[in-house]
Amino acid sequence: MKSEVLKQIKQLQVGDLIRVEWNDASVGKSLSGGVQAIDVPVFSLGVFIGVLGEKNKHIILGQNHFRYANGLYDIDYTAIPVSWAVRITVIAKNHVSMEEANQLLSSFLMGSRRPMHHSKQQRVINHGS
Repeated sequence: MKSEVLKQIKQLQVGDLIRVEWNDASVGKSLSGGVQAIDVPVFSLGVFIGVLGEKNKHIILGQNHFRYANGLYDIDYTAIPVSWAVRITVIAKNHVSMEEANQLLSSFLMGSRRPMHHSKQQRVINHGS
């Protein structure tokens, strides 16, 4: 891991609005005319939720937060492997309050343990057509 990125992570607080520059994985074929570019530069914006992961640490960014009752949120998030990060820029410190940031983190952690329920798609019948 890059020491500069690790220093930048240590400066972050849960709730900061950040921009993470990173290189995504790429897929190609050896007969496609040669290697054009292996690195796929990406930048992602979001509220810093934390660094999580058992085997590989990931920077977790909350992007869309749907607030429900009792402080629960449904969160669209991006998980960026720390080892893929190139640079982190803080756009706004404490973009969300510490209380809200902790609720986002709790909702994220609860969501990762929730079993997926697959529902049957129902056929719609229009009367009179």
